[in-house]
Amino acid sequence: MTSISAKDRPRLGISRCLLGDRVRYDGGHKLDEFLRDTLGRFVDFVPVCPEVECGLPVPREAMRLTGDAAAPRLVTVHTGVDHTSRMLEWSQRRIVELEGENLCGFVFKSRSPSSGMERVKVYGGKGAPGKNGVGLFAREFMGHFSRLPVEEEGRLHDPELSEHFIERFFTLYRFRQAAGDRTLQSLMTFHARNKLLLMAHSPSRTTSMGRLLAEGRHRKPPALADAYEKSLMEAMVERATIRRHVNVLQHMLGYFRDAMPADEKQEVLEVVGEYRAGLVPLIVPVTLLRHHVRKYGVAYLADQYYLNPHPAELKLRNHA
Repeated sequence: MTSISAKDRPRLGISRCLLGDRVRYDGGHKLDEFLRDTLGRFVDFVPVCPEVECGLPVPREAMRLTGDAAAPRLVTVHTGVDHTSRMLEWSQRRIVELEGENLCGFVFKSRSPSSGMERVKVYGGKGAPGKNGVGLFAREFMGHFSRLPVEEEGRLHDPELSEHFIERFFTLYRFRQAAGDRTLQSLMTFHARNKLLLMAHSPSRTTSMGRLLAEGRHRKPPALADAYEKSLMEAMVERATIRRHVNVLQHMLGYFRDAMPADEKQEVLEVVGEYRAGLVPLIVPVTLLRHHVRKYGVAYLADQYYLNPHPAELKLRNHA
């Protein structure tokens, strides 16, 4: 991935307590050091705390979701004060403000009645609460910013989920950087440089996106760019699989044609086979191919973001 300018870094919305701010109901925080100290080196955070920003104090009485999971109420645990209207009205105003922040994604606090994006407890009367709710702010946010990558901090400690989210986040950032003028040429250049990465996620959508651009001269640039961005994020939502990565790696090997000696080709194939078998992480065959790209000067592959889709310091491809 190309270097990120300190004055033009991607912007990531985040639940404020995850940065160590003491804004929770009990006056505490839920600092996530990976987010603040590691990912934070490459992004600009836009912190949000629904409870504090809608006017509730710190500390405050704990709240929970009650009633119908599809349209729950936000109610204090002991006194039964209903803060649903307050939270929803604030959420709608805050979302309008966030439209101007150029966010490329959002990390929510898990299980929060305001910010949990899934599996939030909903109390419906007798019996155990159901874990089928969505926090009020998170629901409003995801409904409005339906294309933005979103995730919860707990799930980001799973290497595969973390890689998937951060790859989507940086891909959207690159799209906005590269296709800012919304011309057909800028879209085609972006597609060409991200083609192998897209193939690892969704070969079928990659093909349809190519057709969309091939017919692009018949559409107005803003409409074409919007349609492409929609397809881009739908493609990146699909998980990259080992099989698809192997197909991409083998496809890359074909670009060396007669330049690479047979023994070097065999070495690459053996390493790809080890990756397929789960013996080595993806970074191993990718690093080997990066070496050969530089050695033999394969310009098309040198431009591919597949080889560097996110900052290497995040070590997202190091898990087997």
